[in-house]
Amino acid sequence: MASLALDLLPEHYVEFSEQELDARIARAKAALGSRLVILGHHYQRDEVVKFADFRGDSLKLSQLAASRREAEFIVFCGVHFMAESADILSADHQVVILPDLNAGCSMADMANLEQVEVCWEELAGCTDARIVPITYINSTAAIKAFVGRNGGAVCTSSNARKVMEWALARGDKGLFLPDEHLGRNTAYRMGIPLEEMAVWDPQEERGGLREEEIRQARIFLWKGHCSVHQRFLPEHVARVRAKYPGVRVVVHPECKWEVCQLADEVGSTEYILKRVTEAPPGSQWAVGTEIHMIRRLAQEHADRLVVTLDDCVCLCSTMYRISPQHLCWTLESLVAGQVVNRVSVDPETKRWARVALDRMLEIT
Repeated sequence: MASLALDLLPEHYVEFSEQELDARIARAKAALGSRLVILGHHYQRDEVVKFADFRGDSLKLSQLAASRREAEFIVFCGVHFMAESADILSADHQVVILPDLNAGCSMADMANLEQVEVCWEELAGCTDARIVPITYINSTAAIKAFVGRNGGAVCTSSNARKVMEWALARGDKGLFLPDEHLGRNTAYRMGIPLEEMAVWDPQEERGGLREEEIRQARIFLWKGHCSVHQRFLPEHVARVRAKYPGVRVVVHPECKWEVCQLADEVGSTEYILKRVTEAPPGSQWAVGTEIHMIRRLAQEHADRLVVTLDDCVCLCSTMYRISPQHLCWTLESLVAGQVVNRVSVDPETKRWARVALDRMLEIT
């Protein structure tokens, strides 16, 4: 389990103007030099991500941080499971910091270790089949460690198919945690019919499943979702096509199956970024993902149309908690010799979570 001793933002940081915050952040960053690396997830607000040394998705950023061995401090502008992953992959001398420990992930929180262990035991009691667990990287370190201990692997949205194929080659069934939509979309694209997938609801007795359903299922999907991507609906696709004839719809695989079926393309955050970035001038794109990334793409590629799939703003509210005030306080504290809001995964959890992550890297 990660150590999360919450430090509270001093009140006076709220009083600084935007210009003063920018100047103080830049000054602190310069003072720390190569001792510091700042990571910014694509979903971060502009006023924070502009200070990042690297931008990317969670795994890419964690790997970049691990490669910067000279950096004593890794400040991750993202959410807690991302900081945990960075700590798992980083060296012993490196300290990982999340500027605001309240920046959690609702999806990761939908699968806690106790619930998953109960599920595992109950499935074993209903079937003799070999079940291989898979967890999306958007999960806690404790869940990654559980998967590592039980012969499974971590996956990302870009390599989920390869990891699921690996799991089904090793076992009879797969348990996919914690996002049912990514699991369903991945399995369906592999040719597994919907009727061979069963949703395990941790709030229901025996997951809400009959023994017959457990025996027949090839893939168990944990009942979890991303609060941003679940908001996109089939009617949003129809509406944007009517408004922009010829528009190309690209969505993240955390979206519902019905939405992914209607989209022209389905892909990870990095895939979406690449497609829009490399698209020809004059092309039109409706994107189903977090609004800060979409707005940034639109600004950086003004010669093509880039709009959100839904006009209602779909922002990641927990990612938004990382503010310039928190970043400024974090960096100035480091300059003063104090570490605030450190994320540290205990050695046993780190060991088994690393096993699950390393299996993924070997697979892909």
